[in-house]
Amino acid sequence: MANVHVLDHPLIQHKLAILRSKRTGVKEFREIVGEIAGLMCYEATRNLPTREVEVETPLMTAKCRVLAGKKLAIVPILRAGLGMVDSMVSLIPSAKVGHIGLYRDPETHKPVEYYCKLPDDIGNRQVFVVDPMLATGGSAVAAISFLKQHGCRNIIMMNIIGAPEGVEAVQKAHPDVEIYLAALDEKLNDNAYILPGLGDAGDRIFGTK
Repeated sequence: MANVHVLDHPLIQHKLAILRSKRTGVKEFREIVGEIAGLMCYEATRNLPTREVEVETPLMTAKCRVLAGKKLAIVPILRAGLGMVDSMVSLIPSAKVGHIGLYRDPETHKPVEYYCKLPDDIGNRQVFVVDPMLATGGSAVAAISFLKQHGCRNIIMMNIIGAPEGVEAVQKAHPDVEIYLAALDEKLNDNAYILPGLGDAGDRIFGTK
């Protein structure tokens, strides 16, 4: 599929196996979500532009590469997306963080917005939208549409697990957005949960039901 990257790095896949297990507790689940997000961030930022600078080492001058071009922003879809933010910020400490609050209506399965707070200059930044699960794609499509309304033109979607239905929905609505996944699962069930999935990521991150 165009613009879809399924990351098969052994470390990501090993941690994902632990994440899927129903025996994994809240503390470990939360930690591993962050670890996988960090590994995915490493891959998703591979093509960021750089420029050459000179750095004085203790011995001589060295030519080095630093990030160039647009500044970065990380926008988690609340609430589960929060579990992916800290590890990404530790890798990109200069990135600003926005928040989009959406929840899925239990009857219609459609996204409902309840909160939005974005950096003033969000339209001038490379934006990473993060959410552990890409199920129906409704929340992702809504969040990306909202960001585009704020002038964003450089958007990458990062999800730990995606369903084919969600990937198709994002591609249809936003064909310019690249999607990074740790796994592309089989399908959605009748309640719009990903199979085999890992359950409700938000509940497992925060210990709620």
